[in-house]
Amino acid sequence: MSNNFTSHFSADDAALVLIDFQPQMFMGVESHDRNAIKNNLQIVAKSAKLFNVPTVLSTVTAKTFSGPFVPEVTEGVFPGHEVVDRTSINAWLTPNFVKAVEATRRKRLVIAGLWTGACAAFNVIEGLRRGYEVFFVADACGDTSIQVHERAVDRMIQAGAVPTTAQHFVYELQQDWSRQETYQGVMDIMKAHTAFGTQIFFSKWALGGHD
Repeated sequence: MSNNFTSHFSADDAALVLIDFQPQMFMGVESHDRNAIKNNLQIVAKSAKLFNVPTVLSTVTAKTFSGPFVPEVTEGVFPGHEVVDRTSINAWLTPNFVKAVEATRRKRLVIAGLWTGACAAFNVIEGLRRGYEVFFVADACGDTSIQVHERAVDRMIQAGAVPTTAQHFVYELQQDWSRQETYQGVMDIMKAHTAFGTQIFFSKWALGGHD
């Protein structure tokens, strides 16, 4: 069995790849609530920043069709970070994208992208073909319909990729709530972008403010 089914990824062995989170791509999403996808994207991006996970950002035809990578990530999380622009749906056909991934020096990739059936699936499957262990953040992806999204998810799993979610991405990096150097950062991300944030607030109130 492939190692990626039996061991957790970590900040020491994984890189995050975020592909085509752009206005034009968001407008085509009908499979899920777009704001929910954007929240999950921010959970993943902020967690990668918190845990120092190497991150690759990429866009497709940003200046001629799809628009820039959403500012919640490029300005709010990774200001000044290089964004690799492409014309190829399969990002691996773009040499600068391949160089950016190789520069992370990681053989485990966690990928999310719009749309699921193209920007996510093409790049997940090609990553597997090139010998990477690949995870994908299913709830940070979306497509033109539920059917299109789900069939793309099926295809990625059948190819050997491992599905995860935005919140699970955070927990897999944190591993232990006694890890104080990242604990508060994780709590801040959860408060800002999940319903769990309300529970955190209530629990601290009920316990008299104790962590």
